[in-house]
Amino acid sequence: MTIKKRLSSLVIAGLTSAALITPVAASPDELLMLQQQWATVNYQLEGDAQLSAFSELIEQATKLVEQSENSAESLTWLAISQSSTASAKGGLGALDFAESAKENLERAIEKEESVLDGTALTVLAALYHKVPGWPVSFGSDKKAEKLFKRALEINPQGMDQNFFYAEYLFDDGEYEKAQAFLSRAQNAPEKANRPLADKKRREEIAALQARLDTKA
Repeated sequence: MTIKKRLSSLVIAGLTSAALITPVAASPDELLMLQQQWATVNYQLEGDAQLSAFSELIEQATKLVEQSENSAESLTWLAISQSSTASAKGGLGALDFAESAKENLERAIEKEESVLDGTALTVLAALYHKVPGWPVSFGSDKKAEKLFKRALEINPQGMDQNFFYAEYLFDDGEYEKAQAFLSRAQNAPEKANRPLADKKRREEIAALQARLDTKA
């Protein structure tokens, strides 16, 4: 059993240093660096080299979680690293990474539902949509749709929120609705300081548009 499609990273904020007595706040520089490393690993590496690099990213993200005393931002990014590893790994071995990602996203959402402009909600929704359902794993389109809609309430113009919901609707055969949300993704602003991630997401948007065009 494999994960249906590769999960892509969404939005990323960051961690800042603070005194040891208080929680370490988020520093945009550290998480931005991690995100940029993620884009290189996800889009430019393959096979064992990619899996090895993802493993290193998980280690880095875990350290950020510890340094920030479980901030919602760092938990979200750890989960993104884990879900990306699941997609790259495939097979039943991927499900442990997907389960871990789910747990960390739930922790992040419990702390701050709107963390990273709805990113945790979007990644969790994508996981529910893409992993197998019971009895193999926790997949559930019903839960996915609820999470997608909440993420869009928080960030109605977000590129990733609209793209992943459009993909979900396409998979469900709701092509007209999928087009409406995909159009929003196409018109979303660029991802600041993230040229590679922006370029690749727009390529995915274009690919989904081409698939939608065949359904017209």
